[in-house]
Amino acid sequence: MQTIPHEIDARIRWDPALIRKYDVAGPRYTSYPAAVQFSEGFGSGDYERYLHERPPVIGPLSLYVHIPYCRNICHYCACNKVVTPDPDVAERYIGAVEQEIELLAPHFDRRRRVTQLHWGGGTPTYLSPAELTQLMHVLAKHFLLIDSPERDYSIELDPRSVDGSTLALLKGLGFNRLSMGIQDFNPAVQRAVNRIQPFEMVERLVASVREHRFKSLSFDLIYGLPLQSQASMEQTLAGVLALSPDRISCYSYAHLPEVFSNQRSIDRMQLPSADDKLEVLHTITDTLTDAGYIYVGMDHFVRPDDELARALHDGTLQRNFQGYSTRLAPELLGIGVSAISSTNDLYCQNVTDVDAYHALLQQGRLPVRRGLRLSAEDILRRDVIMQLICRMNIDIEETGARHGVDFRRHFAREMRIIAGMEREGLVAGEGNRIGVTAAGRPLVRNICMVFDAYLDPSRQRFSRTI
Repeated sequence: MQTIPHEIDARIRWDPALIRKYDVAGPRYTSYPAAVQFSEGFGSGDYERYLHERPPVIGPLSLYVHIPYCRNICHYCACNKVVTPDPDVAERYIGAVEQEIELLAPHFDRRRRVTQLHWGGGTPTYLSPAELTQLMHVLAKHFLLIDSPERDYSIELDPRSVDGSTLALLKGLGFNRLSMGIQDFNPAVQRAVNRIQPFEMVERLVASVREHRFKSLSFDLIYGLPLQSQASMEQTLAGVLALSPDRISCYSYAHLPEVFSNQRSIDRMQLPSADDKLEVLHTITDTLTDAGYIYVGMDHFVRPDDELARALHDGTLQRNFQGYSTRLAPELLGIGVSAISSTNDLYCQNVTDVDAYHALLQQGRLPVRRGLRLSAEDILRRDVIMQLICRMNIDIEETGARHGVDFRRHFAREMRIIAGMEREGLVAGEGNRIGVTAAGRPLVRNICMVFDAYLDPSRQRFSRTI
């Protein structure tokens, strides 16, 4: 076996042959088991009993709030959203969110500090200034929000609906991180996906973000969009680098018009071929790493002075439904339509239909649609997968001891597959560690899939791993 250092190797090497071989559909592993395994048989009553019977939990708390509304439809979008120009729907929705919080909050110790808060959508800034303020006040009434450097309070922005006054309000409400949906700066690509936001618009907004001294700014990009090419992505990346965000997330577009009706507006003939899409990703990876960004994993890049880069180096990086973090809490409480909650041994998701969400809350019931109680085997495999995603290695002896198993015997089948990956140069081993190599880093999802006991590619829909 090759020798690997115990510290994280942040390099990345692009091997076209291996990339093509492993370009298959697979989970993004914001959780394990993946959300497709949640059971429709788990509902409101089950979650209420779980919260009532579980032992007291200490430590911080993470909150996620979902705002589903958008004023315009983006053709590529696979998020849970409601497109409407009617501003009155937001007022009613906030009332329902407050009802949900009132049902949930008594189950959580009021002294637990909320170290991580994220508002996603949809478009959270669909809300008016008064509604944004009202929602934050509702959260502060029931949970211990903090005003200290350790907090990680973020919100997703649509550059088309935000200005300097909005940024000032968000800063005053306690948000210190912003995530901006860029997708692509090329005008033709923007027209093809119905999201027109010229570079100059984003440039002005970024300047205002800097003026308001937010702690961090993240850009989201999507590769595989219609009319996108290596040349157009080079243009987009030049703009991205000129604006110098702290973090960059790159997501693979999954064209599933049979699932997401808005994607039927995309001309399939304008989508890049599989080979062209890989070249676009290759361009992204090379350009960003050459510019000094650190590849954290799962298509996430950060500036070398970002705390995620430090956490990667220190082996303290963590991941949940909100992405990579340095401040994960023992429990994540999801609030709002389609939001997902997680504890050590439970995942549950709210209903995805706004009318159903309102109806359940009017009955005084938690709006849970489905969930999953994790077995000891699930928790073990989650531990292994999260080590791969966050640390790029597995500590075999420590993991086995933590879960009371002989790792090599328990995962005998998986270790045979890993041995094949080692021969291909994706992983390397030294004693009681398995480490992801520079060539394996772009394929870490595929390495994780080896340990996924639920995976059945013939029955499930995922984005491609590349």
